[in-house]
Amino acid sequence: MNDRHKTAKFFKDTLGYTLGTEFEVEFNDGSKANCIALVPPETRHENTSMWIYGVGDIGYHAPPEIFISDGPSESIIGNWVSERNDIGGIHHIAYQVEDVGKTMEEWRDSGYAEFLSDEPLVCPGLVQVFTKPSELTGVIYELISREGKGFCEDNVKNLMLSTAEDKKD
Repeated sequence: MNDRHKTAKFFKDTLGYTLGTEFEVEFNDGSKANCIALVPPETRHENTSMWIYGVGDIGYHAPPEIFISDGPSESIIGNWVSERNDIGGIHHIAYQVEDVGKTMEEWRDSGYAEFLSDEPLVCPGLVQVFTKPSELTGVIYELISREGKGFCEDNVKNLMLSTAEDKKD
C-alpha cells in the first residue's frame, strides 16, 4: 500500500500518535517524496532523563517517533515502497538518546548496526544519525537528540539519497 495517510491514521487511531510535521522532499531528478513524522503520545518533558529507559548506559525514548513516506513509482521512495511489496510506508524509527555519538559508537562496537554516515549529522537544535537497514530487523533506525522541535528536511533528503545509493553498492 502506497498511502502514508492511511498508515499514519493507523498509528494515530491505535497508539495515540499525533502529527509532528508533514512535508515534501524534491530530488535533483524531479521526483518527490511525501513525508509524515509522527510523535508519540507522551508529553515531552524538558529533562530528557525523565522519559527515557534503556539497557546499561544507553537510554532510549519510548515509544519511538515514526517516519512515514511514499512517492510516485520510479522515484527513490516509490522504489523503496515497491521493493517491500507496496506494504509499509514506514521509512525509519527514531529513538531519542542522550548522546548520539556515544550511542552510535556503542552500537557499532557491538556489531548491532552500520551507519549511513561516519559521524552524526548536525543542524541547529538537532543531532542525528541513521543506520543502514538492520541485518537483524530490516529496519532503519535513527538515533536523535534534539532541542524543541528541531527537524532538518535536508538530513531526511540525504538519508533517502544515501539509502538508494547504498542499495547500488
